[in-house]
Amino acid sequence: MPLEPFVYPDNLLMQPFAPADPSWRWWVLHTRPRAEKTLARNLLKHQIAFFLPLFQRSQRFRGRLVTSHLPLFPGYVFLLGDNQARIQSLTTNTVAQTLHVVNGEELHMDLARVYHLMSSGAPLAPEDRLLPGTPVEITAGPLAGLEGKIIRKGKRLKFIIEVHFLQRGASVEIDSWMIEPRGS
Repeated sequence: MPLEPFVYPDNLLMQPFAPADPSWRWWVLHTRPRAEKTLARNLLKHQIAFFLPLFQRSQRFRGRLVTSHLPLFPGYVFLLGDNQARIQSLTTNTVAQTLHVVNGEELHMDLARVYHLMSSGAPLAPEDRLLPGTPVEITAGPLAGLEGKIIRKGKRLKFIIEVHFLQRGASVEIDSWMIEPRGS
């Protein structure tokens, strides 16, 4: 299946958090089961700013290779807007609960890093159980400048970006020459 719009507007996460309207803030929408894309389509239709992080999964089904784009954080869509935008999202009947975001700037920075990972084209993987890791910065390649943590799994290195609000993250495999340790 083709990739559906997962961010609106396209530049939502490309600049620092500075909403044009002071009443705008980040909302985390906890959706009903398997309703993330339906909610995203509705938000796009109403031109409400949102982000639905996706990752690609390929699997064999009846002898064919099927590729799907699945939510990186199942059950969650991130909305940037005022209270009216939140109310509009509730009218879609796909939202189970609205979660209050205390630190919108931190959430914005975390989501911007996840968006950067997605934009790089590197194969992403969801991380539900976040383990302690070594703080690093990527110094080479398409992800240069990103900060996160690194975890060694056998001979492989996983670079992890955390979304602190959800206590979940996204990871990509990288080579050791691409990173440099940073202070915690």
